[in-house]
Amino acid sequence: MKLLNYKAQFRSYKMLKVLSILFVMVFSFGKVATAQEKKQMVRLAKIKVDPVQLKNYTTALNEQMNTAIRVEPGVLTYYAVADKSNPSNITILEIYADTATYKAHIETAHFKKYKETVKDMVKSLKLVDVTLLNSAKKPGM
Repeated sequence: MKLLNYKAQFRSYKMLKVLSILFVMVFSFGKVATAQEKKQMVRLAKIKVDPVQLKNYTTALNEQMNTAIRVEPGVLTYYAVADKSNPSNITILEIYADTATYKAHIETAHFKKYKETVKDMVKSLKLVDVTLLNSAKKPGM
């Protein structure tokens, strides 16, 4: 009888040990992800473009965005959208690894080329720093 009790206690101890390790791992990894997200710089760029030059602006924007994503590891995400009722009102969601990455980004040749190309196309620009509350997407997207 004592042997059965001992085996049951030993199994309970092993299970408690495994659960404790899993608990620590889950919360440790969660803290790492949260810390990385807190370092990220997230910004909305609200742009009003001269409607006559919208096609040329979009071409320049696409070139800049694709180049930045391809060659700058810290440029994480760009989403550019146009207002359906007024397509010359564009909003861009930009996510950078951190502020230093953003500062380096605006000094790159491709970003300076973009700014020079669009300087007479952009009627107004408003930059809004935001906090990413949450994100969800399907795997592989």
